[in-house]
Amino acid sequence: MKIVLDTNVLVSGLLTPFGPSGEIVRMVSAGELILCIDARILSEYKEVLHRPKFKFNKDQISILLDFMKQYGVFISSLPLKKRLPDPDDEPFLEVAIAGKVRSLVTGNTVHYPPSSREDIKIFSPSEFLEFFRKQYRSTEQDRSADGTKCCR
Repeated sequence: MKIVLDTNVLVSGLLTPFGPSGEIVRMVSAGELILCIDARILSEYKEVLHRPKFKFNKDQISILLDFMKQYGVFISSLPLKKRLPDPDDEPFLEVAIAGKVRSLVTGNTVHYPPSSREDIKIFSPSEFLEFFRKQYRSTEQDRSADGTKCCR
């Protein structure tokens, strides 16, 4: 499943690895989720993760960003038809729309008004995990019904 991950979820996931954001970051790292990005998003990730207040290890940040460059899907996007209240959020929604992702995961769902979403689902980390689990269960049930269920 392709997603766009707002920077606040990435930071939260690294700071609290056993919470919902941490679970999503692990799912991206394990290849369970495909991260859609562009140069602006990657640049914001880098800038925020290097802020001294977070005290993240610089080598580990480099490894994480290299992983995202290698395994993420780079998307070329167009500007939004309708601006967002915070222009810094626009790259995330632009990439989500252009990449035809299932959802954008953010800790600030109110930053993405319904009138600007263009059918992109905007979820908090907890809401996304619930959505993902329902999708996974229905896919597994479909596989069971047609006899194609496989071991993981």
